[in-house]
Amino acid sequence: MHVVSLLRTEMFEIRIGGQPAGLDALFPGWTALDRFGLVIDEPLGGVGATHLLQCAMMAYYDAKPERRTSRAVYPEIYAFHIGKSHGAHAPYDFWPARREVILRTEDHREILDAINDRGITRLAIPDRPLRDVVHRPKEVEAALDRIASAFVYSATGRLSGGDLEISGTDKRTEFNPSQTLRPVAELVAARRAPGAVSSSGIPIKEADDDYARWLVACDADLAPEGRQRAQQSRQRLRSPEGLATETYRRVEVSEALKRLASAGRPAAVAAAG
Repeated sequence: MHVVSLLRTEMFEIRIGGQPAGLDALFPGWTALDRFGLVIDEPLGGVGATHLLQCAMMAYYDAKPERRTSRAVYPEIYAFHIGKSHGAHAPYDFWPARREVILRTEDHREILDAINDRGITRLAIPDRPLRDVVHRPKEVEAALDRIASAFVYSATGRLSGGDLEISGTDKRTEFNPSQTLRPVAELVAARRAPGAVSSSGIPIKEADDDYARWLVACDADLAPEGRQRAQQSRQRLRSPEGLATETYRRVEVSEALKRLASAGRPAAVAAAG
């Protein structure tokens, strides 16, 4: 659970509508009970939402500072892979494995059910066409009642027409995407010794055999060219100093749910409904 000691809120610069903003404007009304959900439908696509995800983790810890120290808990973040695994995002601290949900379906009803089951209150979805669909009774109403913020992102990290910009101001903000983009064989080979703990005495997930097995299992559905494309996208995003600026679009939850209905579907099929 390296994020506890790796990142701090001041490592991110947020601009909304071109104006400087803070976490309170990015996630209005965030409380200690908020949960962030990230929908992923292309190879290592969640890397494109790195800074939004990391800001959500900072909001999680800032809402209850003892989570960084005496309790030392993993952030309440959940990744939803649509159709198959799109590569392990566990290096971001989507851990234990139940926080990385592999939905081997593109059925919009199953996807929304999974999001509702985990009580997601802040949701990020890939930029996909709007699609009107029918969900199971009251599932949309439950989502509208609970989800307070919704965002659209691009796997490239840059979304055309975005009104939200998040920049990393410290090279440590690129540690998580770099680890996620590394070949799994390298991550497993670089594992810490079994039972290793951090300097604060907290067990390290990288020393857990289950963590290594999870990385390998998630990698099984990922073609090598998918990882290569994601690596290239991240490299193009980085400045000469090794920092990245990402753009997003804030949307109404109702719009997010319509775009969610196209997640995992080829663009032409999604546009046709």
